[in-house]
Amino acid sequence: MKLEQDGNAGSALPDFSLLASRARRALLCVATLLPAVLLWGCAGIVSGQNTTPPPPPQQTYSIIGTVSPATGGNGATVTLSGATSATTAANSAGSYAFTGLANGTYAVTPSRTGYTFSPGTQGATVNGANVAGVNFTATPQISQTFGISGTISPITGGSGATVVLSGGAGATTVADSSGNYSFASLASGTYLVTPANTGYSFSPVNRSVSVSGATVSGVNFTATAQVGHTVALTWNASTSTVSGYNVYRSTVSGTGYTRISSLLGAVLSYTDSNVLNGTTYFYVTTAVDAAGVESTFSNEASAVIP
Repeated sequence: MKLEQDGNAGSALPDFSLLASRARRALLCVATLLPAVLLWGCAGIVSGQNTTPPPPPQQTYSIIGTVSPATGGNGATVTLSGATSATTAANSAGSYAFTGLANGTYAVTPSRTGYTFSPGTQGATVNGANVAGVNFTATPQISQTFGISGTISPITGGSGATVVLSGGAGATTVADSSGNYSFASLASGTYLVTPANTGYSFSPVNRSVSVSGATVSGVNFTATAQVGHTVALTWNASTSTVSGYNVYRSTVSGTGYTRISSLLGAVLSYTDSNVLNGTTYFYVTTAVDAAGVESTFSNEASAVIP
């Protein structure tokens, strides 16, 4: 009732229709914005669900075999080549395996010192499955040996001559009564053959022989009798009274003298018959008095033995 009488008060009342209109617009804004927020959130969820999973691991396979018999296969080295390279050792039974192999073409090769293998190499193709039965047979190698032989002529120089082998192997043998000699059980290699016989020289002095998968014959020598040589020495008498002279010899000039004779009395010469062919000797003498006192060395004389 008071509101109807007070006209000014009636004009101050809030306009509920205006408030209602503003409220509707606010709700409309909320209603309009909310779907946008939800749409953005859904888009994020969908993006996470579409992540691509990693590919599955690649399948691998094996190559398996045996090297027999076990005496040759035990410990044999087995080599894999081709799409992948690898090496393994066969076990005590000769079995081996290569694992973790991708599809591809491979070659398998066994080896062991003292053995040959059949086949020498085998191919194996991996294509979606393991490959078994890549087997080998081991055979012991037969050790081959060879010989060297020859003749030393004439028989007078060859019979009983000593023949020395050096180089790939060392050995000594004696030529038979006909001058024949031989060396056996030799591996392939290079050797030196040298003959020797007292009182003889040989042509050639030695021979180099190459043995390569076969016996070598005809390694011959010629023996030549050495001519005996002597050295005749003379010297002047000492001006002092002496009881004799000593003779010295060396193969080195000026040093290393060795006494080879003591001569009593006034002997002024000496013959040295113990000389070797192809050698040069150097000689000196000394005078000795009755008390055994020896003089200094005389001048040096040399002799070349042919």
